[in-house]
Amino acid sequence: MAGEEQKLQGPEKQSHIKAILYSIENGFCIFSLAGLALLPLWEVLSRSIRGLSDINMGIPGSSSVITHLLLWAGMFAGMITTRNEAHLSIALVQYFSSEKIKQKLRVFTNLLSAFIVTILALSGPAFIRIGLTGRLVGFVPDRIFALVLPLGYGIIALRFARRTGLSGWKRIFPVLVLLLGIVCSFPSITKFLWEYDLPEWAYNLTESFYDIAWYIKAPAVVFLLVSALAGTPLFVVMGGLVLLLLEAAGSSVDIVSTDIYSALTSDSIIAIPLFTLVGFFLSESRAGERLVTTFRSLFSWIPGGMIIATVIICAFFTSFTGASGVTILALGGILFSILSEHSKYSEKFSIGLLTSVGSIGLLFPPSLPLILVWANLSTSLSYLGNSEKISIIDMFLGGFIPGVILVIAVIIFGIIASVKIKIPVEPFHLRRALSSFKGSILEILLPFFLIISYFTGFLSTVEIGAAAVLYIFIVEVIIHQDIKFNQIPAVFMKAVPIIGGVLAILGLSQSLSFYIIDTNAPANLAEWMQRTIQSKYVFLLLLNLTLLVVGCLMDIFSAILIVLPLIVPLGLAYGVDPVHLGIIFIVNLEVGFLTPPVGLNLFLASYRFKKSFVDICRYVFPFLLIQLTVVILVTYVPWFSTYLKNLF
Repeated sequence: MAGEEQKLQGPEKQSHIKAILYSIENGFCIFSLAGLALLPLWEVLSRSIRGLSDINMGIPGSSSVITHLLLWAGMFAGMITTRNEAHLSIALVQYFSSEKIKQKLRVFTNLLSAFIVTILALSGPAFIRIGLTGRLVGFVPDRIFALVLPLGYGIIALRFARRTGLSGWKRIFPVLVLLLGIVCSFPSITKFLWEYDLPEWAYNLTESFYDIAWYIKAPAVVFLLVSALAGTPLFVVMGGLVLLLLEAAGSSVDIVSTDIYSALTSDSIIAIPLFTLVGFFLSESRAGERLVTTFRSLFSWIPGGMIIATVIICAFFTSFTGASGVTILALGGILFSILSEHSKYSEKFSIGLLTSVGSIGLLFPPSLPLILVWANLSTSLSYLGNSEKISIIDMFLGGFIPGVILVIAVIIFGIIASVKIKIPVEPFHLRRALSSFKGSILEILLPFFLIISYFTGFLSTVEIGAAAVLYIFIVEVIIHQDIKFNQIPAVFMKAVPIIGGVLAILGLSQSLSFYIIDTNAPANLAEWMQRTIQSKYVFLLLLNLTLLVVGCLMDIFSAILIVLPLIVPLGLAYGVDPVHLGIIFIVNLEVGFLTPPVGLNLFLASYRFKKSFVDICRYVFPFLLIQLTVVILVTYVPWFSTYLKNLF
């Protein structure tokens, strides 16, 4: 009996320890994200007090503390995203019907991920020892903050190794892969031990690693690209590519850690986790229901009024969540019920509309894709030596008119359809409209509050994100009380997979982009394109076709971080305004979500509305044609994207 009790206690004890470790990990992540929101607000408060008196309540070096909290938030979010198996990937494996093949590919992608991430982890110590000076960030040396890089990637590598699901004697394979990763990290380990003064034997062995990387470069690149199609997380593929290409060029791979550190301590991307949190506070509250009630009462008396309400609500919601899938999953049910059951639209029309407008708000501020495009454009332009400076407001202004055109186009189609099939209208009740408007006024005012705060100069770009988190927290938790205080950590954790997935790719995409630009590959490609294709309009047509395919295969965050840096030099070569190029990029990816055979929104709608994939494609087709028309209009008339930017 005692032996049996001990056997039972073993797994229970392990489970208890794991739960404690997970709680600590979650706690660090939530603490870092909360710090990102609270510290900028404290600076706003101290600045206001300093303006009224001589008291300085600011935190010394607060901007550096904030950016290093971003580093911690990104790495801990990455660890949790790995734990939840939620990293961004292409995953064409889902189209295989054989579970046996899927399992084998799962083992393969996890083993490959464990190998590559082990090398990433071991590139960190050399960077921390040589690349950092130990300067104080607040009262903590920067090297202490940077320890999260090798620690985080080490844990991620172990989790990939454990996720293979191999048992018995096959468990040796994950162990061997981790050991192989350690062996292949030899150049980084020797640099950590001896810095630049390597013993002759270590130097010769390091050179051998560089030679091997050179010889296997071409097949290894193809292998990594194919592995991406098999479902290997995109940040792992990018990490493998940049590690391989750097070693093949005879460069030290600790440069990768330098670039990751630089990317994840940049204040230009702090808005990404903050607005992601705002979106999830909205989606987890009853804000969607209140907005539906409000816009229904305001527009349902007009022919096609519920179409107007549906499009505006989805545009508003997606502008904050930044992910069309969240809109479909959060609002699809209630809007479908109103459209099909109460307003008597056909099931085909209702599902087609809701699927197509799931991404319609990506061009409106403070859309996360717009912020990412701005950050990526700014980095690429700077690295290419282009003197043109663009601000986040330039991107917001650039997306506004194209976004309005897209909204109006869908609304007009909806109104025509409503009149044609004689959808009944509801009588307008002023009292009901005012009552419902009063219930959702605080959510409706949020974008106006942010825009006014920025243009009056009261808040900086970083502070706007923090203010948005505080605003929506007060509205949904304290005023409406849709989210209880004990549910707040759960809201944070639902936002973490997007934060972790995006930031994991962002750090490595910057490193890969810098390498590619250093090789002059984009400039050479632009030169070749100009010799081959003289017409700017033919280039734009090819760009549209390429981005539609990209939108089918990749989520919007991965596409922006991986593909956009390759497109920027081509756009400059053909004289395309950078803001216009960014808007073209987003509007094409919006349509890509709806394009068969692998448009993301098509699968989400199939899951949400319990319809076959083929049926969803048929329902969406007329709305797809409308959005394609808008894509052509936005692409070939740059005025829509540049007028407001030039005006202000």
